[in-house]
Amino acid sequence: MEYAVGKTGRIIAARLFEGEDLYESIHKIAVAEDIKSAAVFITGGFREANVVVGPKQEKPTVVGEFRKFAGPGEVLGVGTIYCDNEEPKLHIHTAIGKADEVMIGCPRDGTKTFLILEVTIIEIDGLNAERELDEKTGLNLLRFK
Repeated sequence: MEYAVGKTGRIIAARLFEGEDLYESIHKIAVAEDIKSAAVFITGGFREANVVVGPKQEKPTVVGEFRKFAGPGEVLGVGTIYCDNEEPKLHIHTAIGKADEVMIGCPRDGTKTFLILEVTIIEIDGLNAERELDEKTGLNLLRFK
């Protein structure tokens, strides 16, 4: 295990509108506000999402198993922002559902908002952390400096 201790910085609240992309929107905020480390919470709806629901393969490197979510449906999510090659990158896991269909996983690029998506970003000050390529898994994993 590795860990570091930081302090709460700014708290940013945002509302995404119908059709807006989750990753693009949070990336714009993170770049504009120079956010390097943060916790992210989302509540609202997804119109559509391409979701990693677990590994299809673990070796030689991890390959994700993807499922399409065709909404509209409800979503609740928790994630983080850390830099990857000097750019802030969102990593978020969500519970998504409509009626009897429920999916838990990591939505990827192309995730679109249904009606409203409330986003809360809690900046973490004082951390020296980045996502770095892990040769064993092929994933960019969180590392503390």
